[in-house]
Amino acid sequence: MTTTIYKSAAGAAQIRRQYEDWLTHWPAPAERRTVPTRHGDTFVMVSGTEDGPPVVLLHGSGANTITWMALAGKLAGRFRLFAVDVIGEPGLSAPSRPPLGSPAYAEWLDDVLDGLGLTEVQMVAVSLGGWLAIDYVTRRPGRVSRLALMVPGGIGRQRWGKAAVFLLGRLLGRKQPEPTSPPEKYVRMVFQHFRPRLVLPTFSTERLRKLTLPLLVIVGDRDEMLDSGATRRRLAGAAPHADVVMLPDTGHMLPDQTERIGEFLHD
Repeated sequence: MTTTIYKSAAGAAQIRRQYEDWLTHWPAPAERRTVPTRHGDTFVMVSGTEDGPPVVLLHGSGANTITWMALAGKLAGRFRLFAVDVIGEPGLSAPSRPPLGSPAYAEWLDDVLDGLGLTEVQMVAVSLGGWLAIDYVTRRPGRVSRLALMVPGGIGRQRWGKAAVFLLGRLLGRKQPEPTSPPEKYVRMVFQHFRPRLVLPTFSTERLRKLTLPLLVIVGDRDEMLDSGATRRRLAGAAPHADVVMLPDTGHMLPDQTERIGEFLHD
């Protein structure tokens, strides 16, 4: 399903221009690929050592491949990295948004991996990307060998209290201090022109029990959007082998976790 994910054509063009500029600063030699899928063309930034184990990177809602610039700069010497622009998000992929919970996103990732010539991969994902990764792993056992998730959606309940309203207000640019750094300005600009997804379905315990692969989950104990305590409790019951890391005094926006993720990935 293709939908209007931008508030205006001018806003969409501004996001694209800024995004293209950010991509010119990718911290490692890279190749840009466009992979056709049954749900629309998908942009992938490919970098890293050519003979390294393949690692697929899935960003969160309202984001794109530049999410992974710091990680790419540190892990490109060990892995072959495939940073995927999720469809329906403010990147260079198709604006299609099939219903979450349908088989569509697993089909989409099938087509992306097949188009890249990848049979089995490791996967790193954040927030919405974490939801997509869980959905894929539990539908396609064997295609992902290791999974690292940061603040994944779909496990702990979403929060809709004052903190979540404040965070959304910050993202949407309402009555907040003017951003000063280029990344902050870019994020503010995106959410001025883009319509983010706000609700992610919650996975059943039965689905979570299918997460039998090596699993690293990193959450913040003060996540404004997701109940991290519930995420930890549900995984303790459904996937007790998972390594769940709760970062103290940390919200939904985690500090750089590249070192921890690099130690977890198998090379």
